[in-house]
Amino acid sequence: MSDLQNGREQWGSRLGFILAAMGSAVGLGNIWRFAYVTGESGGAAFLLIYILCILAIGIPILMAEFTIGRRAQSDVVGSFQTLAPGRPWVLAGFLGVASAFIILSFYGVVAGWSLHYFVQYFSGGPDVGNGGDYGSYFGEFISSPLAPLIWQFFFMALTVGIVFVGVKKGIEKSNKILMPLLAVLVLVLAGYSLTLGGAQEALSFLFTPDWSSLRDPNVYFAALGQAFFSLSLGMGALITYGSYLSKKDKLPGAAASVAGLDTLFAIVAGLMIFPAVFAFGIEPDSGPGLVFITLPGIFDSMAGGGLYGLAFFFLLSAAALSSGVSLLEVAVAYFMRKFQWSRQKTSIFVGLIIFAIGIPSSLGMGVLDHVSIFGRDIFDTMDFIASNVFLPIGGLIIALFIGWGWKKADVLEASDLGDSVIGTIWMVILRFFAPIAIFIIFLSSIGIL
Repeated sequence: MSDLQNGREQWGSRLGFILAAMGSAVGLGNIWRFAYVTGESGGAAFLLIYILCILAIGIPILMAEFTIGRRAQSDVVGSFQTLAPGRPWVLAGFLGVASAFIILSFYGVVAGWSLHYFVQYFSGGPDVGNGGDYGSYFGEFISSPLAPLIWQFFFMALTVGIVFVGVKKGIEKSNKILMPLLAVLVLVLAGYSLTLGGAQEALSFLFTPDWSSLRDPNVYFAALGQAFFSLSLGMGALITYGSYLSKKDKLPGAAASVAGLDTLFAIVAGLMIFPAVFAFGIEPDSGPGLVFITLPGIFDSMAGGGLYGLAFFFLLSAAALSSGVSLLEVAVAYFMRKFQWSRQKTSIFVGLIIFAIGIPSSLGMGVLDHVSIFGRDIFDTMDFIASNVFLPIGGLIIALFIGWGWKKADVLEASDLGDSVIGTIWMVILRFFAPIAIFIIFLSSIGIL
């Protein structure tokens, strides 16, 4: 396959594209967020609804983003300007770029924490003294005015470095290394975790539903929200990645592969975390601190726990990096086209801006912890704006654009589904079912429902 099509970079192979798209989806959402959301939402019942949401809404919108990107062969804003010039659908593109800036700004903060812990495990783990208080250690670290910023900058430098090199030599090559490595690591760690004594409880928690949980509407909201977050829907990354595809590559199989592998990764990550949690008597609903406070304490009590911690935080950091690269590429692709800048100049410029935007989120844990915006600290405010407002609205517009804003025959031809039963079902989902579900999530996330 040629590197350029109409002057645009291309993936070197279909496998490279699938691994890169999977890298975009597999990130902190599959490990850090999936673990505590599953724990807080009751386990197996949540997992069942989550998988149904992936099938019913996740894959259709994933297909929609790939279809838009490959047909337009442009960045997320340029794609809508090409397919629907002068029409308001382009708002989804601008929301995607804005989401990339905001999400990566606070995502880089958490990824920096993970890098810090990874390096600490080279010497056996965080130095908490004889008391072993990992909560205090974590609190002191994130409230420091300087240390988290250094690690956040280091993460952004790695992310910029990969995007700087290009689509084929940077993004594709890094994901061809990282994704198989992450798959092996998560399987090995899950296998070891299942030997710790909490396997039976963990398997029951994850795969034996408490059907009474289904009476709680928050379980449905959490499952649909997690599906959206985990697959990177609505933020423009999949449109951007789809735009580097050759028109010879088929989309339905790629979309199913990415969604299936991403979901499988999340489930195996659950099998990695929950047996250890139950083996050491920890509550599965420990919240966001599960990864940075609870698990290090567990590692400290395990034989070979230092090695386990080293592998776990490498896994977490590498997964964050693959997602960070896709977010940065959304903004870089737009700025490159808009201002006719080189990839190298754009990567550095945009990366520095995103790092600067993320500084208040980091400082909001310490010297700026007194700053509150509508009852939330700075970090939570940035997360709320992007995850609860921009992403659902962006995803809603994408679904409506495919369903109503683009001629049906052209959509089905561009998607490789053609005039088939599956194509018809896909259109019905994007016209009616997905918009309604996303709108309900949006109302729930902003507190109306």
